[in-house]
Amino acid sequence: MTTVWPRYALRALSLAAALGLWQLLTAFDVNVWLRFEQFPTVVDVAREFGERIGSGPYWQDLTDSLTRIVTGFALAAVAGVAIGTAVARSRLAADLLGPVLEVLRPIPAIALVPVAILLFPSNEQGIVFITFTAAFFPVMVSTRHAVRALTPVWEEAVLTMGGGRWRVLGSVVLPGALPGILGGLSVGIGVSWICVISAEMISGEYGVGYRTWQDYTVVDYPGVFVGMATIGVLGWLTSTAVELAGRRVTRWLPRTEHAEPVPKVRRARGISPTPPLPGQVSTPPLPGQVSPAGD
Repeated sequence: MTTVWPRYALRALSLAAALGLWQLLTAFDVNVWLRFEQFPTVVDVAREFGERIGSGPYWQDLTDSLTRIVTGFALAAVAGVAIGTAVARSRLAADLLGPVLEVLRPIPAIALVPVAILLFPSNEQGIVFITFTAAFFPVMVSTRHAVRALTPVWEEAVLTMGGGRWRVLGSVVLPGALPGILGGLSVGIGVSWICVISAEMISGEYGVGYRTWQDYTVVDYPGVFVGMATIGVLGWLTSTAVELAGRRVTRWLPRTEHAEPVPKVRRARGISPTPPLPGQVSTPPLPGQVSPAGD
């Protein structure tokens, strides 16, 4: 616990340094290749943010964008995991769905805006469709690869003990593929934010992306940066929520992130390791284990 606070302090210092550099570049109108004379200062953006945070339209836009992202992402998570698992485990599903998915997958989700406008009766449904499409393919592909990478020994063990297909699916396939699925969900939520904001700018009537574009059209640059900051914070919060949920459902996995380095084993002075015999593999001693040469 004692090592956590210095890390948080370092992160806060990094953010403060970035904001300070922004303030200096814009306050002194630095113009060296990159032009900062038209950029609003941090103070201007903070003042605009303070005014908007107390108004109703700001919270209405935020609620609309969150509703769209949560709805589209939830549908994409369910469909992506189900279809990815089916394609990975069923040859029939792979033959029927695989070619269609591989043709649609390279198409950027934002390029489907005209399709959404023609297909759905309202812009709201079209934006949710764009969000769904953006998150679906990362989740589906990661699920497919994670399921295919599972060792068949686990499935054979369940079948040997009398388990059926559903038991294999619930006890082996989904738990074993869960780390890969969570990776796809983490990527999908980020791509969803990119596409939902772009869709709101193109065809939306409300939302953070729509408001940011409107501020740009009326040359309200502090408002534009307020919208950008709001998008960044919302994206960070949703990505963190997905990561925390993933850690909670995979508590049984060993954690290797930020692990302490393994201490090196000191060798006694004056003792040299015994060379291996011909054909013998030399294995280093485990940490804390005395080398056979020192016996």
